[in-house]
This record gives sequence, structure tokens and C-alpha cells, in this order.
Amino acid sequence: MIRPKNQRNWMLILLIFISIQSSCFARAATTYFQLKVYHFQTIEQEQVIDRFLEKAYLPAMHKLGFKEIAVFKPIDNNDKADKLVYVLSASATLEKYASLDVDILKDKQYLESGKEYLDATHNQPPYSRIETILMKAFEGMPFLALPKLSAVKSERVYELRSYEAPTEKLSANKISMFNNGEIDIFNKLDFNAVFYGQVIAGSTMPNLIYLTTFENMTARDAHWKAFGPLYKPMADMPQYQNNVSKNVTILCRPTAYSDI
Repeated sequence: MIRPKNQRNWMLILLIFISIQSSCFARAATTYFQLKVYHFQTIEQEQVIDRFLEKAYLPAMHKLGFKEIAVFKPIDNNDKADKLVYVLSASATLEKYASLDVDILKDKQYLESGKEYLDATHNQPPYSRIETILMKAFEGMPFLALPKLSAVKSERVYELRSYEAPTEKLSANKISMFNNGEIDIFNKLDFNAVFYGQVIAGSTMPNLIYLTTFENMTARDAHWKAFGPLYKPMADMPQYQNNVSKNVTILCRPTAYSDI
């Protein structure tokens, strides 16, 4: 028979265990996003990047537990000298990104399938630079979501937006605006958002980045037209003034091999 004193000790241990488990769950109940941006100039470079991503990188990432990976390109890529390919992935922990460069090299199939890209020479690089942006999901949408679209990928429009702020405090204010009403408007109008992320490492901080998706350009324009009247009351609130200093909007299409 358990003595009351021992019973109290066991209850204390149990409460501590529950507290630790709850704390761990709270830390895990969010998502971190990585947005890799390949900068390139030529068609040949683009082809090498595409083959690498489709045949080597995405399969290797899937093996490492990264489930849905989005690959998309600006619609006006051909008109720009600095052309881009975006690669979006998600993880419940930052540690997976910290060890990714080491872990992925353990995959022999990755090394073989990606040989053209991985063993490129100094005078024929497959890109000019790679930019990496790390983000933490907003409380209002803590996980990555798959868009509910029926159009073929070649017609879809993925809208990537970055909102830069004058200060860290004002950036947090804009994020609060999303968490306390703006995301609700996007959901009500079926903007099919994939993620909303606070940038925690990147070149244009402080800023946030989010991705919405549409069946086609006509649907995209109609959604934003409907958004304005619902958003205006929030935009006019005194507490949300001057929290964005620069809006960068890039319209993209997903690649045929993109998971999303």
C-alpha cells in the first residue's frame, strides 16, 4: 500500500512530467520555413537547376522527412537579367535545417542523381548565387497548408509577398495585424495561402513573407478586388499605421515537378 507521503511524491513527479511534455508540445506546435532562392542568367543554368531539383534534391529531401516542397518561378523570369527559382520547404524544428547540408550528403542516390549540378566546374556554375531565407510561422496559421486548386500547374498563379517594416516593433505590429483579423479575411475569401512567415534570417529584415495561390490570373485579380473592402476597416485603425515601408510582390507559377 502506498503511503500518503510517497503518493504526494509520485503526484509531484507526474505533474513535472506533464509540464515538461506540455512545454515540449508548445515548442513544437509551430513550423519553420526555408525559402531557397536560386539566381541565374541562362537557359542552360535553369535546365541544370531543374534537373537537380527534380531528380536529386526533392527525392533526397523527402527521404529526410521534408514532405511537401514547393518549387516556383516568377512569371516574368524571361524579361529579367537576374532570373529566379524559389524552393520552399517546412520543418517542425530548426535543427533539421542546421544539419541538412551534412545529412543530405549521406544519400548516395542524391550524389549520383545530382552529379551534373554538384560537380559543376568553376567556369560553368549552375547559378550565380543562392539566397536562403528562414522563417517562423505566424500564430494565426502555424502550419504549411496545401492549396485547394484544380487548374493545371501551368495556369496557376502563386503570389509571393514580402512586407518590409521600418523597425522590428512595427514589423511585429504588422504580424499582429495578420494574426488578429487579416488572415481571417484571406481565409474567408479562399486565398489558398500556403504559409505566413516571420523572417528570422534574411537579407531584408525586418520583414514577413507569405504565399497565396490562385487558379489563374483572372481569379487572382478577382480575389484582390474582393479583399479591399473587407481589409479597409483594419487598415484605417490607428494602431496599425505605418507598419509597412516596402511591399515586394512576385507573381509565379509552380514547376511541373513541384509538390505544391
